[in-house]
Amino acid sequence: MLAMILAEINGVLGIGACIGAAIAAIGAGLGIGKIGASAMEAIARQPESAGDIRSNMIVIAALVEGVALFAVIVCVLSLFL
Repeated sequence: MLAMILAEINGVLGIGACIGAAIAAIGAGLGIGKIGASAMEAIARQPESAGDIRSNMIVIAALVEGVALFAVIVCVLSLFL
């Protein structure tokens, strides 16, 4: 009986980890899409500052990717612990 309950809990943990990783990936995709769209709009309005805008966009996109990677790793760790 206890083994059945533990198997059920592990199944629910697996589903939760997968959903958490999916939400993190979707959130990162939406965030980077918004960053890219805003940067292209800013470059279209002020082409002379394209270099500064592009470098800031890359830094912010890297930070968003870092947070998403951290979230996925937390989900994977919660699956195995």
